[in-house]
Amino acid sequence: MESNICIKELMAKGRNAQKEFEGFSQKQVDEVVRAIGKVIYDNAEELAKMAVDETGMGVYEDKVAKNRGKSKLIWNNLKDKKSVGIIDEDKKKALIMVAKPKGVIAAVTPCTNPIVTPMCNAMFALKGRNAIIVAPHPRGKKCAKYVVDLFNKEIKKFNAPENLIQVIEEPSIELTAELMKSADVVVATGGMDMVRSAYSSGKPAYGVGAGNVQCIIDKNVDIKKVVPKIITGRTFDNGIICSGEQSIIAPKENYNEIMKEFQNNGAYYVEDNETIEKFANVIFKDGSINRKIVGQSVKTIGEIVGVSVPENAKVIILKARGAGDKDVLCKEKMCPVMISFEYDNFEEALDIAQTNLNLEGKGHSCSIHSNNMGNIKLAGDMLTVSRLVVNQPCSTGAGGSIYNGFAPTTTLGCGSWGNNSISENLDYKHLINVSRIGLFNEGVKAPSDEEIWN
Repeated sequence: MESNICIKELMAKGRNAQKEFEGFSQKQVDEVVRAIGKVIYDNAEELAKMAVDETGMGVYEDKVAKNRGKSKLIWNNLKDKKSVGIIDEDKKKALIMVAKPKGVIAAVTPCTNPIVTPMCNAMFALKGRNAIIVAPHPRGKKCAKYVVDLFNKEIKKFNAPENLIQVIEEPSIELTAELMKSADVVVATGGMDMVRSAYSSGKPAYGVGAGNVQCIIDKNVDIKKVVPKIITGRTFDNGIICSGEQSIIAPKENYNEIMKEFQNNGAYYVEDNETIEKFANVIFKDGSINRKIVGQSVKTIGEIVGVSVPENAKVIILKARGAGDKDVLCKEKMCPVMISFEYDNFEEALDIAQTNLNLEGKGHSCSIHSNNMGNIKLAGDMLTVSRLVVNQPCSTGAGGSIYNGFAPTTTLGCGSWGNNSISENLDYKHLINVSRIGLFNEGVKAPSDEEIWN
């Protein structure tokens, strides 16, 4: 009963705030949205330290970069977009599009990204003149409370209504479930159990799927350029990003040369089956990821496994013992550990990637390093993923970048493959309703039946 009262109070405050905010102009809305991103950008170091201290995961320097990078990318993407009143007119079809808010957004946020995900969701929600209530993971509740207080302090300078952004200060499964049933729309970023709960809440929901990025290295590429990109992607924030590279699928003809280049760039490469088994038994417990290794450094993982890893090692690469269900290491590993495969021809590379995706990660993302546009398009056609990231680190590219066309976000939809409602990056457009005004188009000449069926 107490939880219901708590959520009812948050919802009532949120609805009052949203009703007032709905009257804001585009200029006023954008001032508020900008303030949310800018306060994260300006306090990047402090917030990064808080995240590492509270969650015990990730890398301080990478979280600083993430706080700065995501805040400016998202604002840069949002600042020129219309989201108030008439947002588009299609004169050819005689249609006028009018943006309307969706109401109160419930945002379930993970401990792996306790600063930037609330920021991203708040920017999208407020861009559409919605209110938002953040339901953080218990391991990230202090960060969530702190950033929401920061947001409210900043947006108050622009006369934003009180309670436009709220947070469940003492989160629980019960409170989060009640919030999802009460809100108008749910955005769930986190574990698959929470995402499934969001989709069963009875409300429109946007969730994410499991990641398990397969990284294909095509033939005839510059290995010295490719390898550092893959290592950068896998090691960013100690591998807790769902779009981080998981498997290296390399051509057999120069596999040894490629692995040597990885070692030259700080990889600890393992072919010994006994050692690989030790890692497998620790990283996965009864087929599920061991939470003790999530977001931990190579050194810490080595200590937990009981294997001496070189001091300068940045990433661990274990030679795969088979694809898909033939090796538990083919699943997502949320730490700086990868597995490696050899292939004879490109079709075999695609088969290895898809087999691993069928085990886990279907619908999410893959990456490819290639100079062959035919192979790039073939991979895009054949693999069941929502994003194919080309010639760039996947972990920092799949969620949007200055150098690609993916919408900057922290919520990556995985389509029906991943039991999600969208197969693209979540954006502000998903948090607005659009009324379409259909004018009578006098200039249209109706085709004859013969013309239609010809």
